[in-house]
Amino acid sequence: MAETGPLVIGNLVAHVPVIQGGMGVGISLHSLAGTVAAQGGIGVISTAQIGYREPDFDADPVGANLRAIRTETEKARQIAQGGVLGVNIMVATRRYEDYVRAAVAAGIDLIISGAGLPVDLPKIVGDAETKLVPVVSSVKSAQVIIKYWWKKYGRLPDAVIVEGPLAGGHLGFHKEQLENIDGLHYDNEVKAIIDEVSAVAAAHDARIPVIMAGGVYTRADMEHYLELGASGVQMATRFVTTYECDAAEAYKQAYIDAKEEDIVIVQSPVGMPGRAILNPFIKRVKEGPVPHGRCHLCVSTCDPARTPYCITEALINAARGNTEDALLFCGANAWRATKLEHVKDIMDEFRP
Repeated sequence: MAETGPLVIGNLVAHVPVIQGGMGVGISLHSLAGTVAAQGGIGVISTAQIGYREPDFDADPVGANLRAIRTETEKARQIAQGGVLGVNIMVATRRYEDYVRAAVAAGIDLIISGAGLPVDLPKIVGDAETKLVPVVSSVKSAQVIIKYWWKKYGRLPDAVIVEGPLAGGHLGFHKEQLENIDGLHYDNEVKAIIDEVSAVAAAHDARIPVIMAGGVYTRADMEHYLELGASGVQMATRFVTTYECDAAEAYKQAYIDAKEEDIVIVQSPVGMPGRAILNPFIKRVKEGPVPHGRCHLCVSTCDPARTPYCITEALINAARGNTEDALLFCGANAWRATKLEHVKDIMDEFRP
């Protein structure tokens, strides 16, 4: 059995080595993130269309989102009892730099950034004490980020998250790879990334923990990755079916009702494969484009004129519980949920 201990990222200490994965739109906001932080983990707010409930969201989505980053962070702080809070900001986000600056101004502890390579994140953050945590899926992407950050900015990542092929939402893998996950032998890639990051850390007399994400659902899953050399895990799907999750009850119930065969790979309109629950909406998309309203300026990889559906609208429907007209992103283990549970009970399972 792997020995568990706190997850230390610079001067931040999470007594439970669990990061709650950021889930947009509106799935991990202040309630979930604040509660996870209060229980000793790292709570993460997703900035993806975070301001969807603001009255001016349709007219000024970016302004609404930037304002909501501060308000959601402040609300999470009130719950967190001094615990560690982060945000997840996708590199593909339109006006990415503004989102990063808003999170820093809100006093967030760390920024997790993937869905692209966050090569200029150190420049945007500057001298702020905010910790920087890139998300990678391969040794190559880890090498590119680490070398670029050091050469251009003289900075190393404060931690690295490895997101594997069992994760939810958008995935950094080709559809063909996701159809034969066993053939990836991904544990070998995880070990190689850990070795690469550990070698860099040793060369610079630094500490760079590696956190494993994707498919982590139980303590046994965590211990498997700790034995490979990871310092902690990131887990998202398990937290959806909690009382404290910010999503609508119908969204949580969709996880509880889902069977293993209902978890499918879909092609997102933003150009990446993703994992979701098969529902009437996905079936409609297969038949042809779904009409949508005005663009909400979510990600730079979407062409509003050609998109088969609006991913913002589909994900807002999910967060609000309109599950028949929603894209229900989930991890590979969503079918394992059988009931609602409290965040505290989950964290107790993972507590050292």
